[in-house]
Amino acid sequence: MGYKTDAEIAQEAMLLPIEEVAAKIGIESSALEIYGNYKAKIDESKLDYLKDRKDGNLILVTAMTPTPAGEGKTTMAVGLGDALQRIGKKTAIALREPSLGPVFGIKGGAAGGGYAQVVPMEDINLHFTGDFHAIGAANNLLAAMIDNHIHHGNELNIDPRKIIWKRVVDMNDRQLRFIVDGLNGKANGMPREDCFQITVASEVMAILCLSNNILELKEKLKNIVIGYTYDDRPVTAGELKAHGAMAALLKDAVKPNLVQTLEHTPAFVHGGPFANIAHGCNSIAATKLALKCADYVVTEAGFGADLGAEKFINIKSRYAGLKPSVAVVVATVRALKMHGGVPKNELKGENLEALEKGLPNLLKHVENMQNVFGLPTVVAINRFPQDTDAELQLIEDQCRGLGVKVVLADVWAKGGAGGVDLARQVVKLAELESKLSFAYDLQDPITLKLEKMVQKVYGGKGIVLTPAARKEIERLEALGYGNLPICMAKTQYSLTDDAKKLGRPSEFEITIREVKISAGAGFIVVLTGSILTMPGLPKHPAAENIDINKEGKIVGLF
Repeated sequence: MGYKTDAEIAQEAMLLPIEEVAAKIGIESSALEIYGNYKAKIDESKLDYLKDRKDGNLILVTAMTPTPAGEGKTTMAVGLGDALQRIGKKTAIALREPSLGPVFGIKGGAAGGGYAQVVPMEDINLHFTGDFHAIGAANNLLAAMIDNHIHHGNELNIDPRKIIWKRVVDMNDRQLRFIVDGLNGKANGMPREDCFQITVASEVMAILCLSNNILELKEKLKNIVIGYTYDDRPVTAGELKAHGAMAALLKDAVKPNLVQTLEHTPAFVHGGPFANIAHGCNSIAATKLALKCADYVVTEAGFGADLGAEKFINIKSRYAGLKPSVAVVVATVRALKMHGGVPKNELKGENLEALEKGLPNLLKHVENMQNVFGLPTVVAINRFPQDTDAELQLIEDQCRGLGVKVVLADVWAKGGAGGVDLARQVVKLAELESKLSFAYDLQDPITLKLEKMVQKVYGGKGIVLTPAARKEIERLEALGYGNLPICMAKTQYSLTDDAKKLGRPSEFEITIREVKISAGAGFIVVLTGSILTMPGLPKHPAAENIDINKEGKIVGLF
């Protein structure tokens, strides 16, 4: 039996005009800034009538440690939203925007899958409303103003060797990881080593996602540390007088975007920081708006619970005052078998022994959500056509045997109808008390925060600091930045900093090789292992299969 591609399913869908989608959750047309028939930005200054409305329940969708076999976390979030709507709940979804890097790289499209998608899928994956381009422009304006300031006399005494601000592009391009620029004479700038990051790793992206409005965003931009002077004093974007123009470039990007699912559930898709190198959550503005509009808001945080969900709670929830009502941990038979030692090319056959070996990885993430972060939690098994009844039963039996609630969901094949049991379980759990707790206290020294993260969230025994990392931690604490939360940059494929260590390792240490300040966003970035802030394309990138036909229809986009 052949299956339709995600793109074919999305292109056959009958979409509602975006005004009708907005009306379902009480947003009047006067607050919409229309982008075609099926996309809109929301002008929150015209939504005063929502401010006194009680917030809905926030449902945080996370996952076990991801594998190349796929887990379908966004698909599950979309399907759960549709299922909640099906059982009569006023529902909205809040997701991140896809980056062009993964779209053209390994992952392909990132708007859900099968019959659980946000649409228009092609638009969302390719440019959307231009938010990422605006973020890139703001980031690179600051970069240009730094080098221009140095060229014209360097009044601020910036040391070119200590510039930490990087240019960005929303593409996987390993050639730009390490470059030398400013060559060919004095008129073309000062020669120096430089590099590019992918746009979703930019501090500007994090700032946009952690700002409630344009004025707060401008103040955060002002506080960005771009580097240090010859005598080691931090220099900010405000001192370069760059923050006002940067905010002007972001005046539309800061507004949440509204689209819909295949079943016409309203979906706020806004912001898109990676979770392995940034904080991995959609914008505060979109989440808070969704909570005012709906009784149930389904949001997802990138990769496993050790990354996106951890940052959602330790960073986003702290700053926004958000308290998830329920956590949903997504798992698949395929991913569990990979964590049990089965290569990707051998996943098709039934293998109960490998499945059982892989289960501890899932259970660690459940423990994180229940015991570390204090949230009522349910495991959602994302069903794939090749899964056998015996495999599915084994997961259910093992989870239930440990007191873990588990529900089988088939939203990829059936849309919201395949997630009704999960939706009912989520509604039931939302009636329980959510005792939100954090993995560390902000007053803890930076090294203690890191140790608590490794021990509580990853299940390791401690950290190893390189001399450079230790020196930078000492400097940041001396400068008064020690009370900020931590944004760990770590491989998504393992609980450790080694992507090859699958399952649930123990007695490991995390090597902290670099530490840097994101003072505007309000966190400390910690780079571990061999994590990179500019990905590369694979041998056969997804871009090779993406095309457009004579009717203007995009094909091959997942």
